[in-house]
Amino acid sequence: MKAAKSGTKDGLEKTRMAVMRKVSFLHRKDVLGDSEEEDMGLLEVSVSDIKPPAPELGPMPDGLSPQQVVRRHILGSIVQSEGSYVESLKRILQDYRNPLMEMEPKALSARKCQVVFFRVKEILHCHSMFQIALSSRVAEWDSTEKIGDLFVASFSKSMVLDVYSDYVNNFTSAMSIIKKACLTKPAFLEFLKRRQVCSPDRVTLYGLMVKPIQRFPQFILLLQDMLKNTPRGHPDRLSLQLALTELETLAEKLNEQKRLADQVAEIQQLTKSVSDRSSLNKLLTSGQRQLLLCETLTETVYGDRGQLIKSKERRVFLLNDMLVSGLGRGWLEISSLVPLGPKYVVKWNTALPQVQVVEVGQDGGTYDKDNVLIQHAGAKKAPASGQAHNKVYLGPPRLFQELQDLQKDLAVVEQITLLVSTLHGTYQNLNMTVAQDWCLALQRLMRVKEEEIHSANKCRLRLLLPGKPDKSGRPISFMVVFITPNPLSKISWVNRLHLAKIGLREENQPGWLCPDEDKKSKAPFWCPILACCTPAFSSRALSLQLGALVHHPSPSPGRGSGQGRWGHTGGVLG
Repeated sequence: MKAAKSGTKDGLEKTRMAVMRKVSFLHRKDVLGDSEEEDMGLLEVSVSDIKPPAPELGPMPDGLSPQQVVRRHILGSIVQSEGSYVESLKRILQDYRNPLMEMEPKALSARKCQVVFFRVKEILHCHSMFQIALSSRVAEWDSTEKIGDLFVASFSKSMVLDVYSDYVNNFTSAMSIIKKACLTKPAFLEFLKRRQVCSPDRVTLYGLMVKPIQRFPQFILLLQDMLKNTPRGHPDRLSLQLALTELETLAEKLNEQKRLADQVAEIQQLTKSVSDRSSLNKLLTSGQRQLLLCETLTETVYGDRGQLIKSKERRVFLLNDMLVSGLGRGWLEISSLVPLGPKYVVKWNTALPQVQVVEVGQDGGTYDKDNVLIQHAGAKKAPASGQAHNKVYLGPPRLFQELQDLQKDLAVVEQITLLVSTLHGTYQNLNMTVAQDWCLALQRLMRVKEEEIHSANKCRLRLLLPGKPDKSGRPISFMVVFITPNPLSKISWVNRLHLAKIGLREENQPGWLCPDEDKKSKAPFWCPILACCTPAFSSRALSLQLGALVHHPSPSPGRGSGQGRWGHTGGVLG
């Protein structure tokens, strides 16, 4: 039995070393070889070359502690989920990429196939190598019970971050190509339908391609369970902690890259919803905008008495210099194969410096209530005559005003209590006990009202926005009230709005001074910071062209993070 186990371990080790030598050679070949073929990536090994033995746990030995039993079950979950993940990656290549590349006539061009399936092959190779090492570790589990160091060795390499970063950064572009092909090429849509019907689990191509984005969070959950059931002093505990740190750092980096890619996609989707000739379209396509926050909020409209008139969901976009509210038309799908994303109808947009947050009970803040007419968004317009109201109803239903009324009533009742205490006779229902009960009742009502105000303010975002002046030239502002999904969401909106307005100040926008046609200087958004300014003189009467190279440490599209590029800047000396 021991000889058989030793032979199995020797065979696994030889297979692993052979694969690593081949991968190392091909990696060097890729670095030094033809760089024009982007689809080759870091590794170029055919899938059939790697046939790792399936990891399999042997029979459970006798005399294991409850924690050891749980750890074996968790290891089994790791083996099962990794096997399922590797099979999903193989299906992407074998069931979709390879047939599309070989199909005649082409349902999708070879170039677009390379973009859609970018880095899938390299991710498969990384996990095939991990599966080989996992098989070796599973075979010796009962004698070592160590798994954390394997995760550290497999997923702390820069190669893993590079291929996953490229995949995440490219995911939005890949989905965009698939969506467009589904709408414009019936043969491609029919191909996706056939593949889904023939698959054993009916998972779509989108469902398969989103799995690499979900993989590391799944690993983290499994290792957290393993760590919980690993006692102090166990040889695997420190390795598990290191592995969790590595995986959480990797997942955080990938999540941030995915968030940035989703923000770019949201702006693109919003741009498509705006007329090509509108000023908003020009602003969105100018390349100077960043999406800071985007969320579905509920816009509410209140009447003069604080009653709720209507509510509607809005998709609100906070850009670095403007606020846009759009009405989503719902998520469109093509036979449930690929989500197309929502269609937006822009309701309003306004420059960010003109947006003001108004809290419950705020007495005007920075705006002048006497010179500004305030209306509610969606409510009937106030008449232009002197009948217009300046009062802002912060419903529902006039909570702050009702609290003030209770405070006044309590002051009156306290005065009545003092007068009752001066009575010489005894009267039914007119004594100190009854008066004190009145005071206590009003105090309870005040506490309830304060809780209602606090609760309403937690998720109620009130924004004062500029409108068109009335006929007399008097500026009109309108109040928009949004209900956020939770209190943390409201805090996030208030903080992001405040920080974005600070970021628009001139002193917080450094950059090269670029004179435009009107000889006015402006600071571009993406540019290096000007460190110094040195006058230059020339003895010639003719103007001279001055050129320079400046390193701009911003990430290039599709190249991952941490890579800079060289930019050219020039000036004219006269």
